[in-house]
Amino acid sequence: MLRFQVEGMSCGHCVSAVTKAVQAVDAKAQVQVDLAGKSVSVEGSDLKEAIATAIADAGYEVLAA
Repeated sequence: MLRFQVEGMSCGHCVSAVTKAVQAVDAKAQVQVDLAGKSVSVEGSDLKEAIATAIADAGYEVLAA
């Protein structure tokens, strides 16, 4: 499982945008977004750098991967 600390997420739209960004890189990835914990967990993928880049390209700051 990959885990990312992500800043700037605050609502359902953010969850949707991050999920779509991750699944654009790996359509089979299972994505869980924790708004309160500012974290994104991705299961079923090992494309760490590509996923971090996709989240950043969606407009969110990836602090740690």
